[in-house]
This record gives sequence, C-alpha cells and structure tokens, in this order.
Amino acid sequence: MILLPTIASCLTAFASLTAAQSNFSEPKLSKQILPAEFKPPQVFRNTNLVKNIDLSKEYARETVNLIIENIDSRPQSEYYLPFESALIARIGGFEVRDKKDASKDAFRVEVVEYDTESSTEFYRIHLPSPLKPKETLTLSISYTVLSALEPLPAEIEQVAKQYVQYTFSAYTPSAYLTQKQKTKLKFPTSDVPDYSKLPKATNADGKEDPQKQGKEFTYGPYADIPAGASAPVAVRYEFTKPLIHASLLERDIEISHWGGNIAFEERYWLTNRGAKLKDHFSRVSWAMTQFQKPATFALKELKFPLAVGSVNPYFTDDIGNVSTSRFRSNAREANLELKPRYPLFGGWNYKFRVGWDADLKGYLRKLKTGDGYILKVPFLEGPKASEGIEYKRVELRVVLPEGAQNIKFDTSIPLIASDTTLHHTFMDTLGRPTVSLTAINLVDDLRERDLIITYDYAFLAGFRKPIVIFSALVAVFTVAWVVGSIDVSIAAKNKNKKITKR
Repeated sequence: MILLPTIASCLTAFASLTAAQSNFSEPKLSKQILPAEFKPPQVFRNTNLVKNIDLSKEYARETVNLIIENIDSRPQSEYYLPFESALIARIGGFEVRDKKDASKDAFRVEVVEYDTESSTEFYRIHLPSPLKPKETLTLSISYTVLSALEPLPAEIEQVAKQYVQYTFSAYTPSAYLTQKQKTKLKFPTSDVPDYSKLPKATNADGKEDPQKQGKEFTYGPYADIPAGASAPVAVRYEFTKPLIHASLLERDIEISHWGGNIAFEERYWLTNRGAKLKDHFSRVSWAMTQFQKPATFALKELKFPLAVGSVNPYFTDDIGNVSTSRFRSNAREANLELKPRYPLFGGWNYKFRVGWDADLKGYLRKLKTGDGYILKVPFLEGPKASEGIEYKRVELRVVLPEGAQNIKFDTSIPLIASDTTLHHTFMDTLGRPTVSLTAINLVDDLRERDLIITYDYAFLAGFRKPIVIFSALVAVFTVAWVVGSIDVSIAAKNKNKKITKR
C-alpha cells in the first residue's frame, strides 16, 4: 500500500513529460535554402532611406528607416534585405516594425540563402498584409553587429588611448533600387582621426562627403543607387574602454514551490577583444593609475543590477571563491559589484560563475482557476556596462518542479533551438522537466526582454517528494527491523543442536 502513491506519482510525471514535449514552441528563427537561380524579384523601390549607426558601445547598433513602394502590378508581401555571409553570422537582434505605428507587433523574419557558394544571404521580411500596387509602407529595421570593432593599432602601451576601426558601406546594401539615401554615424567622442572620404560628385548635394558635426558624421545623400551597389568606407575613432565579448553564457534558473525560492546561476566565458599590450603587464603602473582612475581599455570590474530582494550572492572562478566582490541591497535596489582576480587587457580571458537567490513570489503567479502557473523571468540579466557587452551564444535552462505539465513558453528573443529534458536532483523519481533554450548574437540592450512560461502543477504533485522520502524511510526501517529480528548468534545454534540430540 505504501508503494501505490509512489507509482501514481511516477505515472503522473511520465504524463507530464509527454504533455510538455507536445506543447513546446518552435524556435523563432531558422534558415531556409532557396533554389540556386533565385534572385529577389524587383517588385519594390526604396523611395527614401536613412541609416543610423550608433558606435557609442563596443558593438554597432544600426537602424534603417525606409519607405518602400510596390512598383509591381500585384500585391506583394515579401521584402528581402541582403547581407554578406561573413556579416550575417554576426547580426543579432534583427527586428522589423512599422515606423508609423510602433505599438504593432514586430514583423516575421527569417534567414534565407539561394546558393551555398554565394557570398550573399538575405533576411526575408514578411509584411503583415500584402502591399497593394503603388502603395507605400515605412519600415524601421534595427539590428546589432557583433565583433564589429577592430583595434587599430592592434598593440598599444598599458596607459595609452585605444582606437578602433569600423568598416561598412556608405551605400546601404539593398536588393532594390534606392531613389534617395544617407548614412549617419554617432561616435562616443569627437576624436575621429581617420575616416574615408568619397568624391563630391557622388554626393547628391555636391558637398564634402562625409559632413562632420561634433560627434556625428553623415555620408550622403545619394540618389538613384542601383540594387546591390556598395561603397566600402572605414572610420577610426577613440574607444578607450574594454570590448567585452562573452563567447558563451550558461544561465540556469531553478524553481522550488516547496521552498518558495528561485535560484539563478550564470557561468561566463569572457574575452576582452581590445588592443593587446605592447609590453609586459606592469602591476606597479596599474596600482599607481588606480588612484587617478583614468579611462582604460582593461576590464577591471563588473556590476550586476539584481532584482530587489535578491539574497545569497556568490562569485567563484576556477580557483575558488573570489572575495573581491561587494553586495549592496535595500528596499529600492540590489547591486552586486564584482572585481576579477586580475584586470583583463586585450586578448585576455576570464571564466567565472555567479549566482543568487530570490523570492519566488516576485516571478511566479498562480491562475485564479485550475492548476495553472505563469512564470515571468528575464531572458538575459548579467552585468551592465556603459561600453556594452555582447554574447555570442546564450544557453538558458529553466528547471521546473517535478510534476509540471502542459508546458509552454514565449519570448521575443530570436531562438535557434529549444528542447525539453529531464533534470535529476536529490530524491527525484523521474526528474524535473527542464526548458532548454539557445540564442546567439545577443547584447546587453536586450536585458528588458522576458521569458514567459506557463505550466500546470497539480496540488497533489507537490507531495511527490515528501511521499518518496517517507516511503524510503519506511523501507529502510522495515529492512532494518527484518534484519534485526533474525537471530544469528552462536548460542542459538548450539541450543538447536542439543534439542536435536534428545
């Protein structure tokens, strides 16, 4: 009779896992191969295009605002935006919206290529409704370019200024004719010693190209730029900050209904992509400059703004606990400040993990009817820095309580993979359902994006572990009683022999 509840709980867990697998959402981003002879049909025309490039952080943030016009005789609903294959692999956070109505949802996009040997790939943008002939639509296309800045020179002195170079095309790549366009750049400082110049003849206004105004440069305007045209240019400017690049971030979130706790743990593989040291590192010089606190291209600290109420933070690396950390928490904020064991200069790597706990009530809500729950957590947290942080690959796992079923999730972060697995912890029967999500090319600007998970968790499922523990204890005591009741003493054997002789 004692084993019946355990067997029932195991069957419930199996049913939960099956339901979870059948209800999982699909990744939001995929790549499709088109026929080799494919070329984007010339059904659109860009009547006006303005590209803004923000270089204030260690990654490039590009926003393209353009007006497209249907020049075909039939309604059209697919717009193609080309990228070089080497560049599209570093594009992240690609998003398209209606410029005149930002309240509408982002358009559906996908990566397509028509020839594996071609150097060009496309983002295919699905318009929310077919655009009729001669009608226009204003698009706002935004994305980030990772690993976009190259230190120049590649090696500098420990206390020298760092300069980086950004290369792009003054003509915004397009699969269609562009009647009028220009490109605006925003630098972190006005120190821009080198930049490419284009002939005045290419400028529609006959002015010097680019036009400079403080921290901003403008290339163009240009008129009647044919499809596929490009004009490679480069700018070199001061950026005396670290280029923080996370090649991998593993982020785990574990839910405990019994303890009312949510546990976070993040494991980082960081690299500073900045200029390398020309000479050996001098600790004496580094210590002297810390009193003056000048701008430096070395990474010397990380600041984690946590949710209010976060507790029990820890910071470890391959050696062990790192004591150079500070945690400040009150009713309004919770900040975790970390200092690595050594400053990270260009080309230096650092691997570490950080974790903390929080009250589950701030993230989980139970529906008024039924056994449903809604979990809302940030897809990405991590450190916040003025120079920005980029993530090449992010692997997120959310470990739900054993017995959770009907699992579904939703996030605006583009995903390349999603899966459900079983995570085994102490005294589990079949394991805890785990939502595993993978994304690439993310930046810290996406910290505000949430992951929402809905699942059912029956009231009786919460007693699964206590029943397992109780059953295990009863089994142990039963075995101990049975073994203890067996008399294996020598005296007992001799007594039995005497009785036999009589």
